Amino acid sequence: MFNGIIYKQGVIRSVKRSPRYVKGSLVIEVQSAIKFSKNDIGESVSCDGVCLTLIRIKKNSFLFYLSKETIHRSNFKFVRKGKIINLEKSLLHGQKISGHYVQGHVDTTAKVKKISIIEKTWVVKFELSLKNLCKSLVEKASISINGVSLTISKVYNGYFEVNIIPHTLKLTNLKNLKFNEVVNVEIDIFSKYIAKIKK
Repeated sequence: MFNGIIYKQGVIRSVKRSPRYVKGSLVIEVQSAIKFSKNDIGESVSCDGVCLTLIRIKKNSFLFYLSKETIHRSNFKFVRKGKIINLEKSLLHGQKISGHYVQGHVDTTAKVKKISIIEKTWVVKFELSLKNLCKSLVEKASISINGVSLTISKVYNGYFEVNIIPHTLKLTNLKNLKFNEVVNVEIDIFSKYIAKIKK
């Protein structure tokens, strides 16, 4: 479980297919200033909003395993060397929740359709890849974009908008967003379950 408040980023240094794992899966190596100990091996880490397992710690980098399902659901299907990703360690018991509950179970992806800048705040319009999930989008509800906890400011005709303040842009990879870029989306857990109950 995470809370979508990002303080660290990492750079993907390698992307490999290993015969040791299931066919179609990947292992990525990420370089970052985030700190892990040997006891953290096997822990869950949010990598661009996707809950990945830490499988190895090297001197200045870390290795994570990506399953076929993770690759299918997320923007990691387009993963490349040199990409900057957001990183967040799992929450500890008693830790302050500054964002919202993020599971790291990405629901789908979305494309950036428009970026407007209003007094240094970015207003970003997204289009969901899975249109049937639009019914779970609610104005003023939380949403995770590349692992960042944000608030939905507008929902309309299969699109939604979020406002990203300068502080968030500074600390995350959202400042690198471009038109038609694909991001990871996790809809608020409460919105999903309420929509499920109402069926």
